[in-house]
Amino acid sequence: MTREIDLSLLRAFIAVAETGGMTAAGRHLNLTQAAVSQQIKRLEEQFDTELFDRSQRRPELTQSGERLFAHAERILSLNEEIWGLMTSRGFEGEVRIGVPSDIVGHYMPLILREFAKAWPRVELSLFCGPTTALLGMLDQGEIDVIVTTEAKPNDKSQLLLSDQLVWVGAPGGRAHERTPLPVTLGDDQCTFRAAAVKALGSKGRDWRFTCSSSEMSAFHTTLEADLAVAPLLSQTVPERLQILGPETGLPTLPTYYVNLYLAPADPSAISQELAKLITKGFAARYSKAA
Repeated sequence: MTREIDLSLLRAFIAVAETGGMTAAGRHLNLTQAAVSQQIKRLEEQFDTELFDRSQRRPELTQSGERLFAHAERILSLNEEIWGLMTSRGFEGEVRIGVPSDIVGHYMPLILREFAKAWPRVELSLFCGPTTALLGMLDQGEIDVIVTTEAKPNDKSQLLLSDQLVWVGAPGGRAHERTPLPVTLGDDQCTFRAAAVKALGSKGRDWRFTCSSSEMSAFHTTLEADLAVAPLLSQTVPERLQILGPETGLPTLPTYYVNLYLAPADPSAISQELAKLITKGFAARYSKAA
């Protein structure tokens, strides 16, 4: 009897394990939550074992799931390697991408992993910094592709996502009730800093810095400790933090845009392939993607 594993089921399994939920996995795979759940069920029936503990808020891998995870990644990686070998152009060399530090951890890991699998002979270098710095690097030819967070789209870039800037704090926290309001913001070049300061000023809300840093571990620590509130894109809010709605009395923040830029002069073929993969990844994962 021939026994074969459906690769689409393994992809669903990996996506749930990496994103932490059926809904998030569905966005990544461009499937409904119900379709992903059905694929996981079929895989569990094939192996006659539960792969996820569904009693938790987020599905957690069981021992069987952990055992499958490492092998599933190898199978899919080999599949992508063979597919790329047989169908893709033989790109080699280097491509340099820049992404702001406050969004790189949320948006980019799965996209960059797929790129590395598709183009194993291309060296990918990642630069993190504020949008203004990345735009300067692009203009100087120091970088090939950048993803930015900006107050508006423009005709020099491709719009990937529009998202609401929101106030974020600790679940059940009281920081938003304090006067002056304790606020954590990025450094002087932080894209969201001016918007947050303007919104607070328009409401006449007295505030003070608790932390001014683009180092995200320090940034999140002040929020988790209920020492401050901060502005973040709604799609990037970690589950351990909470969006603070209008009932808190905090001023409404504007919509921001995640934009994609290629080098203005003669972008390389491989940088264009990376840009295509980024666009595809955003369109598949986020309902508000352009």
